[in-house]
Amino acid sequence: MQEQVEHAEQVEQVEQKEQVRRFNRTVAERVGVLHDHYLGGARPYGQARLLWEIDGAGTHDIRSVRARLGLDSGYLSRLLRALERDGLVAVEPHPRDRRVRTVRLTEAGRAERALLDDRSDALAASLLAPLDARQRNRLASAMAEVERLLTASVVTVEVLDPDHPDAAHCLRPYAAELQELFEGGFDPAGSLLPDPGELRAPRGLFLVARLHGEPVGCAGLKLPAGAPAEIKRLWVSPRARGLGLARRLLSEVEKRAAQHGSDLVRLDTNKALEAATRLYRSSGYTEVPAFNDEPYAHHWFEKRLTPGTQQK
Repeated sequence: MQEQVEHAEQVEQVEQKEQVRRFNRTVAERVGVLHDHYLGGARPYGQARLLWEIDGAGTHDIRSVRARLGLDSGYLSRLLRALERDGLVAVEPHPRDRRVRTVRLTEAGRAERALLDDRSDALAASLLAPLDARQRNRLASAMAEVERLLTASVVTVEVLDPDHPDAAHCLRPYAAELQELFEGGFDPAGSLLPDPGELRAPRGLFLVARLHGEPVGCAGLKLPAGAPAEIKRLWVSPRARGLGLARRLLSEVEKRAAQHGSDLVRLDTNKALEAATRLYRSSGYTEVPAFNDEPYAHHWFEKRLTPGTQQK
């Protein structure tokens, strides 16, 4: 029976990959990325896309541009040189740190970007025009769903030291959000939040999720000897919500707990965090009596981990 299930899953994965490939080919053909002169302009898609990414709002750190687009540094450098040679961008050292390079649009670059916007609008209109109103709504909804899922697929999750700058980047807004949501506010000093040492190996770990290089979520896991594992500081940035990231982080810390030999994981939460409570219940957590003296907690949950958890 298990072999049949595994075979069915393999067949489904093959079909899904083929569907993705067909989708990629259709989109590439329909939006014109195969042409040397994208949208009838003077340059191929790569240069045009980079020109659009560098908007007219000022200078951009080249490293952040590379992270957003997921480009190899060498390829990005070649694209920038081509745009710079045509007088569309200016690449300069950062005024406060000459080791950091920045890029901005020139006046000619802003003009070409505006032309790209106009032609992109025309292309979008040409995709929608042959369809009736119902089909247009279906296409727009499907595109929104594909965009959401593709965005979710590029989020990375990594174990970091809880004192890493990206961890701090998550923990500051985490505390600020609790301050706004909790009755009477939130004082980290009055909470049972773990100290950083409890979230470092071998006593624990701290996960940080990144989207286009920017930290957008975190989750901590305490691994006390002879006691259940405990999840702390599960948080997702508002801009990354709706991507299923909270559930992914929760699943990842469960997997890590199982890999470390834990068969039970616990967490507590405040009544104001209704979405979190729904997530825990739908993820198989059962409400139990209080197992700690956390002053900000109203609900305590636990989940039994099966041996298969670490393979999920």
